Amino acid sequence: MRIIVTGAAGRLGSHLVRLLRSRGHDVNGLDMMAVDDITRVDITDFDAVHRFIYAHRPEVIIHPAAWTDVDGCARDPERAIIVNGLGTQNMALAAAAVKAAVVYVSSNEVFDGKSTRPYYEYDATHPINPYGYSKWVGERAVMSLNPHHYIVRTAWLFAHGGKNFIQAILGAAQAGKPLRVVTNEVANPTYNDDLAEALALLIETGRFGIYHFVNEGACSRYQFARYFLDKAGYADLPVSPIAAQEWPRASTPPAYAAMRNLAGQHIGIVLRPWQDAVDAFLEKEGLLRVGE
Repeated sequence: MRIIVTGAAGRLGSHLVRLLRSRGHDVNGLDMMAVDDITRVDITDFDAVHRFIYAHRPEVIIHPAAWTDVDGCARDPERAIIVNGLGTQNMALAAAAVKAAVVYVSSNEVFDGKSTRPYYEYDATHPINPYGYSKWVGERAVMSLNPHHYIVRTAWLFAHGGKNFIQAILGAAQAGKPLRVVTNEVANPTYNDDLAEALALLIETGRFGIYHFVNEGACSRYQFARYFLDKAGYADLPVSPIAAQEWPRASTPPAYAAMRNLAGQHIGIVLRPWQDAVDAFLEKEGLLRVGE
């Protein structure tokens, strides 16, 4: 299958390129940065996007490219819409022009966090911050412009390399800094490599629609941190539980944005429990100290 991956220099995009090529697909990558065989294309540049798509004539475009700085989006909401919303519109239009399917990687932050149960794929969206709104704009663009679409929402992604929640907390622990972690923000920790595997399986099904690809189970930020600290050998390290209101930030995340992977389960795509995914991540990083 001929596939284009956007954001191909990023953690999810780069892993997808390697994984899809290992599965025998013909893969081209684009990103704002030209690295190795990745072509520099600005997704907000309509003409550049169309030139690249027309040149490669893909059957599928997987589109994880986004501005994922949630607090940055809160400080500059119009830029968030331009990148995450209108950039996605460009991709959806180009895909439709060459009759390619689109996989749009979205976020649990399209929900308002007021549910009393995990969100299903077709629950009403109602973003409460600029990042979530910009991802919702992207969803609407894809759904309205290209009938051959997969909307894939995920949450709390952690990956090898770069900086994310696990690295930040473990780095603070290694430096001996006091730890304070929020207890009233709940979602699904999701391992980058597991998400990539699920996406690779999804595009081979031809089952278009909305999916929630997250590792099974949900927890608070505090429970998440406590779990991987314990597994990394910091069981005796105290962590102070705090409310979100005690951690000022530019963006307001949904308090309860856990999601249920019902549609994926229906077609046989289920990610393992988040605890097992964390164990695998720590083991690959050489940080697993408990349960080896």
